[in-house]
Amino acid sequence: MTLPAPGIIWASLPLPALMIDGTDRVIEINPAAELFLNLSARALKGQVLGERLAIAAPLEEIFARVRKNRSALFVNDVDLTTGERAPVQCNLQAAPLGDDPQTVLLLISPREIADRLGRASQVKSAARSAIGMAEMLAHEIKNPLAGIAGAAQLLSMNLSGDDLELTDLIVDETRRVVKLLEQVEQFGNVRPPEMKPVNIHDVLDRARKSAAVGFGAHMLIVEDYDPSLPPTLGDADQLTQVFLNLLKNAAEAAKGQGTIRLRSFYDYSLRLRGPDGHGQRLPLQIEVIDDGPGIPPDIAGALFEPFVSGRENGTGLGLALVSKIISEHNGWINVDSVPGRTVFRVSLPVAPKEV
Repeated sequence: MTLPAPGIIWASLPLPALMIDGTDRVIEINPAAELFLNLSARALKGQVLGERLAIAAPLEEIFARVRKNRSALFVNDVDLTTGERAPVQCNLQAAPLGDDPQTVLLLISPREIADRLGRASQVKSAARSAIGMAEMLAHEIKNPLAGIAGAAQLLSMNLSGDDLELTDLIVDETRRVVKLLEQVEQFGNVRPPEMKPVNIHDVLDRARKSAAVGFGAHMLIVEDYDPSLPPTLGDADQLTQVFLNLLKNAAEAAKGQGTIRLRSFYDYSLRLRGPDGHGQRLPLQIEVIDDGPGIPPDIAGALFEPFVSGRENGTGLGLALVSKIISEHNGWINVDSVPGRTVFRVSLPVAPKEV
């Protein structure tokens, strides 16, 4: 068996990896690190790592100890950020590179994917219970509300002035609550997806055009697509609803002003493990990026749960519906947010060739 060339191994490493010289400057960076840090190799090479990244660990001391002891060093639970995204908790591994006394290999193991996938499974289970309870309550509450509205309308026929305003208020408020309950029922009655090969860029184009003539009419929507992406397996209508909801969420966060960027790319490293223990790769990545104020920290961890909303009068069902649909497409959704930059990323599988 012929071993692959070192360059192929370096490019295929699924973990972000960097080579650091004796002055703590970056010599080399692999593709996984470029993607994770959202920085190109050209931008990082020759730079002191600690000056380009905010890492809550004494990097100089770590590298010095590795060079002195000629042994690997592990540092767990370290917050890392480039300043353009929320801090990510990582485990760091630093080790001497071969016989070179100065060069250090640094591996970054982001904990966010495993942690968020675990939370996503819990949220999905909790969402089912919440949806079932909400549907039952919606059905039971709508009937007496109709009676209240009807009684108020009958009373209004013999009233005038301030008393008539009160009955009109009763009717208007009952109609508003009924409308909300209908949204809850609709949320629970999404049909199973009709899975077919879908060009994700066709879906994004439909969502973008709808947004551009409606809630996003005064925003700049920028397309940054990888045209070589293969089809995904999904329901085009439901996926269109997903990206419409994400675009609307971005537009409302930015108060209808600013820029939304739609980005697609391929990342073969993400794998979602199912209940049967088998993993499925989710290489198709679609990001919806806005330059709004960011997500309030107090709801960031529960953003995809039903009835959690950061907006006044929000129902908290839009992102829960997005999460539900993506889950039924065997995909994954996550969010990174700092003031001025919020990124929702949807990860989807590739459609099998035989479909």
